[in-house]
Amino acid sequence: MDDSSKTSLIKEGLPSAILLVILVIIGIVLDKMGQDIHWPGYLSMVLFYVVIFVVGTYAAHIGRQKQKDLNTDSTDTMMLAGRSVPLMMAVFTMSATWVGGGYINGTAEYAYNPDYGLVWAQAPWGYAISLILGGLFFAKKMRRHEFKTMLDPFERRYGKGVAGVLYLPALMGETFWTAAILTALGSTFGTVLGLDFTPSIILSAAVAIAYTALGGLWAVALTDMIQMVLLLVGLFLVLPFALDHVGGWDWAWQTYEKKMGPIASFLPSKAALGNYFYNWWDYAFLLMMGGIPWHVYFQRVLSSKDENTAQRLSIIAGLVCILAAIPASMIGIIGNVVDWTTVGLSQAPEAAQVLPNVVRYLTNPWVATIGLGAIAAAVMSSVDSSILSASSMAGWNVFRPLYSHFKKKEVEPKSLAKVIQGCIWIVGIAATLIALRKGSVYELWFLCSDFVYCILFPQLVLALYDKKANTIGSICGFIVAAILRFGGGESSLGIPDFFEYHKVFGMPELYDAKANKGLFPFRTLAMVSSLITIMVVSRLTQKISPPRSLEKTDV
Repeated sequence: MDDSSKTSLIKEGLPSAILLVILVIIGIVLDKMGQDIHWPGYLSMVLFYVVIFVVGTYAAHIGRQKQKDLNTDSTDTMMLAGRSVPLMMAVFTMSATWVGGGYINGTAEYAYNPDYGLVWAQAPWGYAISLILGGLFFAKKMRRHEFKTMLDPFERRYGKGVAGVLYLPALMGETFWTAAILTALGSTFGTVLGLDFTPSIILSAAVAIAYTALGGLWAVALTDMIQMVLLLVGLFLVLPFALDHVGGWDWAWQTYEKKMGPIASFLPSKAALGNYFYNWWDYAFLLMMGGIPWHVYFQRVLSSKDENTAQRLSIIAGLVCILAAIPASMIGIIGNVVDWTTVGLSQAPEAAQVLPNVVRYLTNPWVATIGLGAIAAAVMSSVDSSILSASSMAGWNVFRPLYSHFKKKEVEPKSLAKVIQGCIWIVGIAATLIALRKGSVYELWFLCSDFVYCILFPQLVLALYDKKANTIGSICGFIVAAILRFGGGESSLGIPDFFEYHKVFGMPELYDAKANKGLFPFRTLAMVSSLITIMVVSRLTQKISPPRSLEKTDV
């Protein structure tokens, strides 16, 4: 390493030292204000955040060096790491992105909850299958065309205006996903560290936003490697200590099966689901296919050095996601069968808090600290990926076309990279503010997942595979998907079930009167209807709206 590189690294190390001091001072202030902070755990988290920040700032140095070596522009470096991410690093960052705080907390929560059980813990295998399907049918094609974002095929096939509109559900999905993950972290820190919800979220978000803005995808990928290793080690380390409290796995599983009955299975059945059987499949398809059209996924695909690497990393990451779900599921089962009064609690914890409570009460302090680090790692690995994803689309698919339209010239790569950095702060702060509201975050996140499945998935499939798909077909498909989706109602927005699908299709059993909830799989109906609409309308309007090619053209 030459003297200039050493000097650069020393300068980049100063913010990390300042961060260390600031976090310690904040802890002291909060402690003086009356918060019962668990100092060993808090200091370990401070150390973890500083290490991650150091790695993130070092990644910024790597990015600049790679930019010189590969002769790539600033935008490519910020968004796609110069399309030079090695296979194993790509697998780690892809896996870490999906295996977030909501993923492991939610898996444990549903396995623990007596009203849901393993049969409703769909996210682990659903998202894993989405990664495998993405690798088989989407990754190679997207990488072959050298797109920069997921919205590029929309822009080329349907036009810049449609791509701008389709950015809205993509942005909402990424932002609310980030907020939901931060909410999970705030609740966890409150359980294990005695740290209030608000400072937990603000501190974690600030660190993640800062190193992402500094280093772009290199910072995200490099930190994700550390975070994913810590996540797997931490969760698997918790298991033997937790199992000691319930007499081993065999006893825990037998007790769980006896207690939960048919819902103690990942496989759906009428006995387990009753009238919710078709509703279960609606959510299953939402996860398996709706898990594909996210730029947070395609950013890793497009950063690969070639299309074969893009395919392999997606499939391998799907298998890693299943592996990460094993300890989370087991922790939920352990929490369900353990006698919580033996560890000092007067009653069993709420379902959403089972994972942090198992980490805190069923292990020793050192293992609990490592387990908490695993949860924090899972959260940060998803937060940094999501805010970079949304910001990349904002810069490339929204700001860049508007700039070229009004200025009549293309924006300089360095300027565009700075715009993306600014968007990282805007999106990150917006997600943090939403997370601080606590109340409706999860409902809004699931609603945005519906948008992605119902609206973006059919648009993406036909943009890539239907040469006759055109702008008018895309717009009509968007309208049909939105009407049919909202026609099924949405409690989080106070929208009633206008269409009452159970009556329209003569299936009164697909309505839960007690929960005032329709059980018809209208999300999948909306997605399929949108797909068919785009195909049919596009073929009827070929003369007035000629289809565009996916091939890159000079603008």
